[in-house]
Amino acid sequence: MARPQPPPWVHAAVLLCLLGLGGAIEIPMDLSQPPTITKQSVKDHIVDPRDNILIECEAKGNPAPSFHWTRNSRFFNVAKDPRVSMRRRSGTLVIDFRSGGRPEEYEGEYQCFARNKFGTALSNRIRLQVSKSPLWPKENLDPVVVQEGAPLTLQCNPPPGLPSPVIFWMSSSMEPITQDKRVSQGHNGDLYFSNVMVQDMQTDYSCNARFHFTHTIQQKNPFTLKVLTNHPYNDSSLRNHPDMYSARGVAERTPSFMYPQGTASSQMVLRGMDLLLECIASGVPTPDIAWYKKGGDLPADKAKFENFNKALRIGSVSEEDSGEYFCLASNKMGSIRHTISVRVKAAPYWLDEPKNLILAPGEDGRLVCRANGNPKPTVQWMVNGEPLQSAPPNPNREVAGDTIIFRDTQISSRAVYQCNTSNEHGYLLANAFVSVLDVPPRMMSPRNQLIRVILYNRTRLDCPFFGSPIPTLRWFKNGQGSNLDGGNYHVYENGSLEIKMIRKEDQGIYTCVATNILGKAENQVRLEVKDPTRIFRMPEDQAVKRGTTVQLECRVKHDPSLKLTVSWLKDDQPLYIGNRMKKEDDSLTIFGVAERDQGSYTCVASTELDQDRAKAYLTVLGRPDRPRDLELTDLAERSVRLTWIPGDDNNSPITDYVVQFEEDQFQPGVWHDHSKFPGSVNSAVLQLSPYVNYQFRVIAVNEVGSSHPSLPSERYRTSGAPPESNPSDVKGEGTRKNNMEITWTPMNATSAFGPNLRYIVKWRRRETRETWNNATVWGSRYVVGQTPVYVPYEIRVQAENDFGKGPEPDTVIGYSGEDLPSAPRRFRVRQPNLQTINLEWDHPEHPNGILTGYSLRYVPFNGTKLGKQMVENFSPNQTKFTVQRADPVSRYRFTLSARTQVGSGEAVTEESPASPNEAYTNNRADIATQGWFIGLMCAIALLVLILLIVCFIKRSRGGKYPVREKKDVPLGPEDPKEEDGSFDYSDEDNKPLQGSQTSLDGTIKQQESDDSLVDYGEGGEGQFNEDGSFIGQYTVKKDKEETEGNESSEATSPVNAIYSLA
Repeated sequence: MARPQPPPWVHAAVLLCLLGLGGAIEIPMDLSQPPTITKQSVKDHIVDPRDNILIECEAKGNPAPSFHWTRNSRFFNVAKDPRVSMRRRSGTLVIDFRSGGRPEEYEGEYQCFARNKFGTALSNRIRLQVSKSPLWPKENLDPVVVQEGAPLTLQCNPPPGLPSPVIFWMSSSMEPITQDKRVSQGHNGDLYFSNVMVQDMQTDYSCNARFHFTHTIQQKNPFTLKVLTNHPYNDSSLRNHPDMYSARGVAERTPSFMYPQGTASSQMVLRGMDLLLECIASGVPTPDIAWYKKGGDLPADKAKFENFNKALRIGSVSEEDSGEYFCLASNKMGSIRHTISVRVKAAPYWLDEPKNLILAPGEDGRLVCRANGNPKPTVQWMVNGEPLQSAPPNPNREVAGDTIIFRDTQISSRAVYQCNTSNEHGYLLANAFVSVLDVPPRMMSPRNQLIRVILYNRTRLDCPFFGSPIPTLRWFKNGQGSNLDGGNYHVYENGSLEIKMIRKEDQGIYTCVATNILGKAENQVRLEVKDPTRIFRMPEDQAVKRGTTVQLECRVKHDPSLKLTVSWLKDDQPLYIGNRMKKEDDSLTIFGVAERDQGSYTCVASTELDQDRAKAYLTVLGRPDRPRDLELTDLAERSVRLTWIPGDDNNSPITDYVVQFEEDQFQPGVWHDHSKFPGSVNSAVLQLSPYVNYQFRVIAVNEVGSSHPSLPSERYRTSGAPPESNPSDVKGEGTRKNNMEITWTPMNATSAFGPNLRYIVKWRRRETRETWNNATVWGSRYVVGQTPVYVPYEIRVQAENDFGKGPEPDTVIGYSGEDLPSAPRRFRVRQPNLQTINLEWDHPEHPNGILTGYSLRYVPFNGTKLGKQMVENFSPNQTKFTVQRADPVSRYRFTLSARTQVGSGEAVTEESPASPNEAYTNNRADIATQGWFIGLMCAIALLVLILLIVCFIKRSRGGKYPVREKKDVPLGPEDPKEEDGSFDYSDEDNKPLQGSQTSLDGTIKQQESDDSLVDYGEGGEGQFNEDGSFIGQYTVKKDKEETEGNESSEATSPVNAIYSLA
């Protein structure tokens, strides 16, 4: 961020300034006064022949002046020429060619005279010239034959135009000629070749002249070059050779000057003009040019180098720029220098220009005309356009060289005096009138002005006045009697009051009083002091990446009585607020920053009295520009040096360069990374592989991203050699059960090393150690057929090209194709208890490949009913598995198979052993579906209803009844009423009766009196042989059988109920 200096506050007091601090006092136009020239054409007036001619001359005076002209020092009678007219109330000449005529007929030197009764004023002598655009003379140009390395000058010699045309060189197809320190255009328009190269024949050369007024371009017939050379142009190895000239057979030469010739020359320049010194040298290699000034340094503030250091320009020269300058042309063969003696002359320039003189009758005064030049100019005085010597004598006037003295001036002394000072390089003409007036003071500005100013600023209050004799002026504040002058106040000769630094207490009413012997006049100015406008939070310099959002702050304090306007400039020009920008009162936001947004941003906070500015620079970080001008040098058998010119880093330093290559044999058009180099280098030696036709390009990298690739370099082919490596990733795998496919990663262009790259493939069975089989392959695979299933092979793949074989390859083990495996061996199913089933198996006898795992499918079944099938997959090393049974009744059927990558092989199936109670469980399920059983159940339901009625009656009576002796089956030991032999219906009427029960699924539980192997069990677990035969005892208790067997609620046995009631 930066605040512009000096402070830019512009306030009303300065804007209301009517007169310069030391300027002449103007006579009011209502008073009599001699003529004054106010506008005139330039001394050298060049006009367009297609337009009417306008020669300007305007003047003021009272009475209004009349005008007449001279042409070539003779009276020009405007009335006699119908084409010439004079504008009304003006002396401007208009020459009209709409009705015909030739503008050239009016060329000459014109001078305007403005006259009234008090005198005559003169314009400058105006030289009228018509612009000329002559045609180029027709000529037939023979081809220019030149030896390579020799210097050459193609002369332009444009036709003389007015003004001089702008010269530039192009081809006949209007393509600009590329210029550099070897080929460049001189100031005279000629095209100079320090040394000619064979590539200069690629185009022709035509000189073009552009004329200013007609806006036309004329083209000279083109030059055609024929360069005699020892080597063809398309020999890239020579064109990029580090010592290119000697490689081409061009003799190296010390420099010599083509322009200017010789060792010394001289040049004259006029003061105030630009000095242009030029040195163009030939030589091989192309010389470098340096400039020096003898006895001192070049003026750093005015000197500028142009045209590849071949020209030195010094702007607005002065006498101290005279002296000896020399240019030094040097190359590795030597150096020479040329000395240019510079003389600075000067057309006349003013030291003291005469000014209008206003006197009262009887006053004294003087006119001074002082000028300088080289040579020193002469001074000639005239009065009313006539030489002073021929004017009537005036006893009150005395001429003393460059000064005219007036004493006791009278009314008759009024006139216009001309001072003409001239030398051989030009002239100056000034008009100054002497006016004798007797006028009391008068004020020239509006009365009671309000002027608002900014606190702490320097301010000037103007009080323009007039009077003759010239009045004296005094200033007062708020009606105080003391004159304001000194300290913080300063009164200038023209009456302006300057307040050096405004303070709050300076606010008030200021009165200016002008006084002379004829009276006085006064005026008042009311001064208001306002607070300054200040940016207290300024925008800051920022560096942002392209595409991001940036905000520039600008917060302002200002006087609340003034209207504030905040605007923005970009690069000191008004900023267009597009749709990507948002301007608020205190900030500017830019969305999606682009490269064109980079630049300086100035916040301008303005009121009608002042403004404040704050500037910040926005740097947009972008990807670097592409490198250019790639060049191959130091060409060797296995290396080359690549040099490039870096592109613009776009404000983010280049960190890396990535060099890529492309070859046109194996993968044409595909670019590969070759190497990476630091961003500080622009030249690198690249290691190359044999037999590759290289082409390179370079990519620049910075923190923002990568540049576009450079344009590719020229191609460079290396010589061939036998391969130094063999293909990688050699594998042997079967795609079918009776083959083996050998594959490898083919070698790329940089490892082929020669033409006709091929591969020698060898294989043999590993166990047999048989003789190697071999085949020559051009691709990247080979299939061996008729192989046994999944046997190992030894494999070798060796690279070979037309230059020889690669090194001995490594041996790789591969396998022929796989097949489905045989069934797993010894599949065993064991049931240690009713909750789990254990499975075990052995690997297949013939895996026929690499086992990838086992698949187990099993399903529970109960009679004819099947449960949900389950699938388990195991790793190839797993040979055991345990199944948790869902219930103790169902059996399971297991199917197991092994897998290879071909698929699942032969399966083996086993079932879990059958339990002893499975038979009657099945019978129960079958009985539940019989018709007689359904009828029985209905009869039992009726008995239950009768039982419930009887129980209700008994319950109403209460008491205990002996029931043990009425039951056919004794109570179990778990019966809580066994001790007293009675059954209490009133207390335990909700207890289920003992006896056989029927479940909702139709199975019938056996009664306690039924014989069962379980009744004889001794608590041990049941055991079975492998074939499922019973070898143990049932250990399931009756209570457990009754609770677990009844998965749903059961009806009370009606038989037991009847027994209990009997």
